[in-house]
Amino acid sequence: MSERSIGKVISVDSFRAYIRLDDDLKSLYKSGYEDIYEVARINSYVIIPIGAERIVAMVTSVKSIDETEIGKNKEAIFLTKSARYLVATMIGTIENNGKYIQGVYNYPILDNPVWYVTRQDLDNIFDQKEKTEIDFEADYYLPVGTSPSFSDYQIKINPDKFFGKHAAILGNTGSGKSCTFASIIQSMFEFEYNGKKLQNAHIIIFDTNGEYKQAFQGTNENPYKNLQEVNAFHIDKSGMKVPFWFMNFADFDFLFEPTSGTQAPVFKRALGLAKNQKTITDKPIIDKFTERGILSLFDASPDDIKRKKKFNEFGNWRYKVDNEIIGLGNTITPNGNQLLAEIQNTLLILGADNTLIEEKNALGHLQSKYLEYSSSENVEQIAIEKNIDLPIWFNFQDLITRFFDEAINEQDNSGNRLREFVSTLRLRLQSYLGDERISQPLLLNHTAEITDALAKFISFILGDFCKVYKTEDSDIFTEFYKEQLAKTDIEKLVENKPSQITIIDMSLLPFEVLETITGLIGRLILEFASRFPENDRGNLPMVIALEEAQNYIPEKNRGDRESIAKKVFERIAREGRKYGISLLVSSQRPSELSKTVLSQCNSFIIHRLQNPEDQKYVRQLVSAANEDILQQLPILPQQHVVIMGDAVRTPVQAKMNTANPRPNSNNPKFIQNWIKELPENFPNYKGIADSWEKGTNFISTAEPEN
Repeated sequence: MSERSIGKVISVDSFRAYIRLDDDLKSLYKSGYEDIYEVARINSYVIIPIGAERIVAMVTSVKSIDETEIGKNKEAIFLTKSARYLVATMIGTIENNGKYIQGVYNYPILDNPVWYVTRQDLDNIFDQKEKTEIDFEADYYLPVGTSPSFSDYQIKINPDKFFGKHAAILGNTGSGKSCTFASIIQSMFEFEYNGKKLQNAHIIIFDTNGEYKQAFQGTNENPYKNLQEVNAFHIDKSGMKVPFWFMNFADFDFLFEPTSGTQAPVFKRALGLAKNQKTITDKPIIDKFTERGILSLFDASPDDIKRKKKFNEFGNWRYKVDNEIIGLGNTITPNGNQLLAEIQNTLLILGADNTLIEEKNALGHLQSKYLEYSSSENVEQIAIEKNIDLPIWFNFQDLITRFFDEAINEQDNSGNRLREFVSTLRLRLQSYLGDERISQPLLLNHTAEITDALAKFISFILGDFCKVYKTEDSDIFTEFYKEQLAKTDIEKLVENKPSQITIIDMSLLPFEVLETITGLIGRLILEFASRFPENDRGNLPMVIALEEAQNYIPEKNRGDRESIAKKVFERIAREGRKYGISLLVSSQRPSELSKTVLSQCNSFIIHRLQNPEDQKYVRQLVSAANEDILQQLPILPQQHVVIMGDAVRTPVQAKMNTANPRPNSNNPKFIQNWIKELPENFPNYKGIADSWEKGTNFISTAEPEN
């Protein structure tokens, strides 16, 4: 194979090979039997044969060095001699059977020959062989773009590996991240998998900027060609309602910010009482009587009992049946009533002319009953604390008034001071209740329980609402779903058909509740999937796509508190895979993203990155062997990316397929809009302002022509 030789290895390290091109190679092309082959172009490949195997190396640097030779004769000066060198990053191996694998396990030696790459090599690298049946686990088969260096070759990914271990799309604003995500998802719905198309996908998009509705519904003039099959469900501001009673204590604590010393314990207890709908009136009454002398006699000696009886050191206690005790009636629990009966019996014995032994035995019997009562109250307390994180409905107004008072009344001798300490928190809750920006999306003013609210909400978010939909229901989720079924344009849902994509428009949510709502939805999805029976686990795989992910999972806390959404999505990043939940994070500032989440991503699609901190951070995420490839990040054109990780057969630069329709993320056309004449009624200032004041979306009736 010497006719394929273009040079030799002059130096090698763990992932780079330094190659000197042959002196007789007069150009950067070499003629072969079948074609004229390129020898040295950035992002092209060279082959380094090692026995029956061939190392594939990507050219990352090309340079020419002039070497001037001066002979022994000082009067003779020889012409300069030019030597050309390549630096190539070794990225994979073509084994003896023709299969290409990522990585190198057998290294070249000095003076190892170097070959140009042939079409057969490229077929192996890019896996262009026709397959009668796809192996979903092993094959890289879904085309997402083309190779800039070899335009005849498609870049393919393995979707199971792309989504199975989380993925990230990174790049500057305007570099094409939204179009990349949209084109990948569109490609998945267009592809046939062994003769079948996707029909049960679950992709949930947190759409920060309101871009993706157009990508998966299109416009009335140009609808998305797979509109009926995908049946995208767009949840806008009017449909984005997350019931507050689904929140656990961490959510309440993050949103309402009680002080940890005094407010948080009372708040937690009030929430527990509200979710259990329980009024506490018994335990303080029991304590009122038992702590006034009876308990002090449990471990007393006969002499102590005699002395205390003689001097009557029990305050208001008398050794007789106390009418106040008898008058308590049914105001306390059965356990409390039983204890009061034992107290009455013991008082009768202590008040009568009985021996000290009989009195001691009566006190011992009372002590055992008191311990039973205390134990039962502790069990009840634990149940209340446990239920605080369950999605149980309660009236938010009752929490502020009735249940706060109940929680305060439990505390001994400090009720007035506690009311003062908790007053600012109660005012804060009341102000949130009166703020429609916050109360509406969280349903704080909702005074009636929604039947099957949790099942409806989860299916609503996952695009499966048709599975729980009943026409006779009239709750907020059913009404919004009915509105989508009744539409006549591209937003109309197909009845009795799940939606494979759910687009949650977060663009108009107030920042005060954005993190709470995002984290709450993520947590509910995770807990729902984790409750599947073990043999069903993973049978409903779903993808959560976080657009502008730095808003939800920042590395640094904003202020002195950790983001509640960050906690949730870091947990999903660590645990979600075993439940079939995958994250797809998209961000223009990777250095500001949670390191925990990015460290769990195994596939990366990286657009142009010009910020040095972001470039440095991305290099830290990938292996050292890929650093040379990432040197191109600052100069990548729009729509061009570097793909690396488990999802691709080899690290590669690609031109991504064009999304059709595109997300609504186009750059504004300044000059074209500045030179054309606008209609008199554009923009409709009054219409926009009126809808703004009413908290509704403005619908234009007259827009300028494009």
